[in-house]
Amino acid sequence: MVSSNRMIMSRAPLRISFAGGGTDISHYYSRHGTGAVVSAAINKYIHIVVNKKFDSMIRVSYSVTEIVDRVDQIKHPSVREALKLMGINGGIEIVSISDIPSSGTGLGSSSAFLVGLLNALHAYVGEYASPRTLSEEAVKIEREILREAGGKQDQYISAYGGMQLMEFYSNERVDVTPIIMSEDFRKRMSENLLLMYTGKQRPSTQIHNAQKGNVVNRIEHYRKMADLARKIQTVCTSGNPDEIGSILHENWLLKRDLSEGISDPVIDGWYDTAMKNGAMGGKIIGAGGGGFMLFYVPAEKREKVIRALPELIVTDFNIDYQGSRIVMVGD
Repeated sequence: MVSSNRMIMSRAPLRISFAGGGTDISHYYSRHGTGAVVSAAINKYIHIVVNKKFDSMIRVSYSVTEIVDRVDQIKHPSVREALKLMGINGGIEIVSISDIPSSGTGLGSSSAFLVGLLNALHAYVGEYASPRTLSEEAVKIEREILREAGGKQDQYISAYGGMQLMEFYSNERVDVTPIIMSEDFRKRMSENLLLMYTGKQRPSTQIHNAQKGNVVNRIEHYRKMADLARKIQTVCTSGNPDEIGSILHENWLLKRDLSEGISDPVIDGWYDTAMKNGAMGGKIIGAGGGGFMLFYVPAEKREKVIRALPELIVTDFNIDYQGSRIVMVGD
């Protein structure tokens, strides 16, 4: 492949999930039924800059900086395997920047990083990569090559953007269907969503592994969660936005019973406090154990919930409808 001499910058959105999380892991959808997840990309991003290096070495800068001679010397697994997949052997610089804490926060940052990197690398070699291509390549690297624990929703929602119902089939097919809603519904729902950072960061691998080993004992939980994801699609089309709150609550009660580590007394306390002060439902975003919490709170009670949880940090957001994109091609 012939690389460009131009600097490329991409961005890939992080995400919040509403219902069905966990049914996108292969231990469920490949054996027990079609998985279904509703997630939304948000306007918080991982930015990736790719530039041709003046020599043949490779420089990768994230939380640390690596300078190596060969691709197989790169310690960052996703960067190493993405370069291998693209057939890029050297003479390149890669820099990543995150809008918010990018590790252990439950917003799908590792997959967003990889989706953004793949998008930038495709542009670097003069190719356009569709959302489907970016999703499938990211899944291949994370789940097949690196065999990292987890599901598929993060890669797809970061690549596609918007609010999507994603369905996962035993033959590995993934259907991505945009959630359709009126402008009034979207506005009311957005006003009533409250995203709060707990300050607790945690690696998701241990939780995913525990969850994977316990799937067979929680089959009905997973089926109900997948049904709740599909119910959100129906509600958004023809229902009341406040029904989102009750779905979040029902999904959370099921999710926290999937395995140990998803919740703990502190998280349960925060959740109970929010509910007592006006929230209609909520959940931990991502695998669990920390990161961000999402609540559905009627707008008139929003400040009351915020005051009741002073240790949590409010994070304003909007839905991103573009997905990963190339934002700059420099000379």
